[in-house]
Amino acid sequence: MIDRSYEEVFMNRETFLIIGIVAALGIITAIMLASPAEAGMLEEAIAKTPQGVGKGMIDPKAEPGFLGIPGAPKPFWVYTILWGMWVGWIFSSVGAFGGVMAGVGHITVFGLADYGKTFKDTNPTLNKLLTDSIRVCNQYLVGLSALISSTTYYRMGRLVLPLGLCLASGGILGAYIIPVLTAGKINLSMYVGWFGIIVFAVAGVLYYETTARGQASRKAAKAATKAFEDAHIKKSSGATSKGDDRTHGVHVTKMGVRKIVFTFYGVEFSFNPLWPIIGGFVISAISAFIGVGGGFLYVPFLTSVARLPMFIVAGTSALAVLISMITSIFTFMFIKSVPVDWLLIGTELIGIFVGSILGPVTSKNIPEVWLKRLFVVLALYVGIGYTTKGFLGYSVLPGM
Repeated sequence: MIDRSYEEVFMNRETFLIIGIVAALGIITAIMLASPAEAGMLEEAIAKTPQGVGKGMIDPKAEPGFLGIPGAPKPFWVYTILWGMWVGWIFSSVGAFGGVMAGVGHITVFGLADYGKTFKDTNPTLNKLLTDSIRVCNQYLVGLSALISSTTYYRMGRLVLPLGLCLASGGILGAYIIPVLTAGKINLSMYVGWFGIIVFAVAGVLYYETTARGQASRKAAKAATKAFEDAHIKKSSGATSKGDDRTHGVHVTKMGVRKIVFTFYGVEFSFNPLWPIIGGFVISAISAFIGVGGGFLYVPFLTSVARLPMFIVAGTSALAVLISMITSIFTFMFIKSVPVDWLLIGTELIGIFVGSILGPVTSKNIPEVWLKRLFVVLALYVGIGYTTKGFLGYSVLPGM
């Protein structure tokens, strides 16, 4: 029997929405209160940079670009909106890669990394400040996408709230410690290189899951996936309405200190709360280091370790990412006074909003195997490209 008090209070949809609103207000507060300290740090770094039109110099007469720095890249607002849509869609579809794609946009598409590298010798402080700014900009995009997609998935019955909160509780510590220890100490070449290595490693884990051996240990997940795909893709069961989504979706049946049990489309799953708490700490620490949401690590954890079907992984990952992002952004901006470009973020967030709404709706019509293959291909490409660019000085793949 389901504990009615738990269902009515802890799992209440209105309560979850209130949590989301409070989280959004927290981010807005950070924007309003952190700006003065950020501006002072940036102005000081600019003032110490040699003036001129050469490499690693700032021309005071040039048009202001990123962070208001004269001569810095200034992406066209239409492109930033379109890229935001892509970031929001990919993150809300698979619960991951939003931060990675946000990083690809800021590092490569908009040219911020190559620009920042020019100051490596002339002003290392500005180089590292730009690195930190890129990290925070990535996290803002993922944070909004996580807020929208986790709320949507929960309403669709495709989010395991207790599991997401366990991951997030462990993630809060990692999301705080890493920004405190690394802000102002990571140059762009090191950042890009480690970004690639971590993403490449995850590609290997996800590839293993697509093999026969990797699939053999996920019988419960495969059963739930088949039931979901029969209902939404093959249309064999007729369970396609929102009401049926909630009926057959995630239902927590047992809460305990050592074991939490839930069902999804008639298949029972369980987990020990301790492991996602530990996993959340490790994942958030790694993701905070490279300035992403951590979904590309949460997804393998939830599919390989927790052995859950992909259709509930995206929403659960999004909730954990949301809380980690709020913690990390707060730490970067309040504790370390890292500057961000509000005009760039503002236009990207418009695209994030649209893409994050479309993701949960479209993903239920895409077979799990194709969602996972898309993840693997992106991870391999980005991992190889950025690993070589960061440590060799050039990328062996185009576009990176």
